[in-house]
Amino acid sequence: MIIQPTSLAAMTWAGAATGAAAESWRVGSVLPARSLGMGEQGRMVLQIGALTVETDPLGVPLPSQFQVRVLAMGNPPLLEILAQGAGDPLVQRALRERLPQQNGYASLLATLGALAQRPVLRQLPPDIRAALAQLDQGVRTPQDITHAEGLREAVVRSGLFLESQLARPQTNPLPLREEDWKGTLLRLAALLDRQPRLAQAAPPAGADTPPPLRQRGLQAQPRATAAAPRAGESPDAEDVDRLLGRLKSDVHAALARLEIAQLDAAAGQAWMIEIPLQGAHGRDVLQIHLEYGQDGETGSPQWTLGFALDLPALGPLQGELQLRDLRLNVRLWAERSASAERLERQFTPLRQRLAASGLQLDQLTCQTGLPHGNGQAGALLLKATA
Repeated sequence: MIIQPTSLAAMTWAGAATGAAAESWRVGSVLPARSLGMGEQGRMVLQIGALTVETDPLGVPLPSQFQVRVLAMGNPPLLEILAQGAGDPLVQRALRERLPQQNGYASLLATLGALAQRPVLRQLPPDIRAALAQLDQGVRTPQDITHAEGLREAVVRSGLFLESQLARPQTNPLPLREEDWKGTLLRLAALLDRQPRLAQAAPPAGADTPPPLRQRGLQAQPRATAAAPRAGESPDAEDVDRLLGRLKSDVHAALARLEIAQLDAAAGQAWMIEIPLQGAHGRDVLQIHLEYGQDGETGSPQWTLGFALDLPALGPLQGELQLRDLRLNVRLWAERSASAERLERQFTPLRQRLAASGLQLDQLTCQTGLPHGNGQAGALLLKATA
């Protein structure tokens, strides 16, 4: 839903963001809202916090008073309408605390790449170097996830299930704290927090990776780049301290993001999972939406696996696989037409592999352009623009 301020005559969105309303419009904030009726052009008029705005109709009735939560800032900000009395208050509070802190993995992966190019890193304390090496080993290769067991291992070690696995150590022979992505992040964060004079860097300008919430749907995340040392330049200790401060910020943002996904998963049988991948000349993030449910017509069990990936060579990609018994539907989307054609050329070998596995393929399509409105049907999201 697009929201535009209307009643504050000389106030633009940028002006509002620098005024008294700025403090309340922070990511994670919950704002009171109420409906003021319909405007002259058939749009809904709402009061959200201190701002009066109008928006295109949602198509569903709204109560006279409700609440919205700020999910993401930027242009446009994104607001979520909260259901009355929905959710555990402790979970909602934890989400509000972590939403302003979170950011995507792309920044963290870029900072790790930049640090790897600094020879002076060999002078860092051994425990930090060991933690950095462990985090680096947690980045999967494409070969790791192109077979079933490798993908399962990547999902299990993604950090989303760390606490539940620690509660059942007899079922997990591997050393979780060392092998698990969240466990490694927690260890590195603790080490960096103990470093003297290491300031946590502010997020880079424009950093606003959408949080991993089921109602947001899948979001392909582009690769981030970090400044590399210039040819012939010898990076000094001050440069490394700056990068370590950036790393400290990125690690805490990644932990907040992981905990948001964990809190959101507690509400149902659906999981948002993110897996760092080693790509060509850089690192990327594979986002997976895994959900278990029942077919609306037959009541039979159904698994849905969606994924999103933004590769420099192919651009943003999305996919959805629906499995009912042994019947499979596959839908793919590519933002670039050339990438869609490239994927379609792989359909014949894909059909052959699926047939050999015993699955019956009912649908296999690839469309140009990314899907819209793929979030959870029960969630109402508002987009505000200037």
